[in-house]
Amino acid sequence: MLRDAALRVTRPRVAVLSAVHAHPHADTEAIIDAVRGRLPKVSHQAVYDSLRTLTAAGLVRRVQPSGLVARYESRVGDNHHHIVCRSCGAIADADCRAGAAPCLTAADDRGFAIDEAEIVYWGLCPGCSPSP
Repeated sequence: MLRDAALRVTRPRVAVLSAVHAHPHADTEAIIDAVRGRLPKVSHQAVYDSLRTLTAAGLVRRVQPSGLVARYESRVGDNHHHIVCRSCGAIADADCRAGAAPCLTAADDRGFAIDEAEIVYWGLCPGCSPSP
C-alpha cells in the first residue's frame, strides 16, 4: 500500500497503518499504544508524522466529530458516514443509502464542485441506551 501511494516504506509507517487497520476509529493515543506493541521505542512524533503522511496519501481517513478528539480509520475511498454515541463517544460506520459520493445534493452549490458530503449521526450506542 505504501509503495502504491509512492511513499517510502518505514517501520513506523507500517506499524501505524497496521494499528489503524486493527483498531478502527482509534484515537492517536490508542494508535501510539498499539504501535509501541510492535516498536517499543517509537516516538509520539513519529506516529503523528506517520498519521499525517498516511492521511495525506489517502491511506487513512481522519474523523473528528464535534467535541471529540480525532480518530483514524482505514476505510477510505468509499462513501460512508459515522454514528457517534453521545454518552461514551463510540463511533460506528454508517453506509450511505444513496451510493456514490456525494450522497446528498446541496440546494445551492454556490459554484463549488462538491465531491463529498459528511454526515454525523448522534445518539446512544446499545451499551449506553436505557433498557426497555
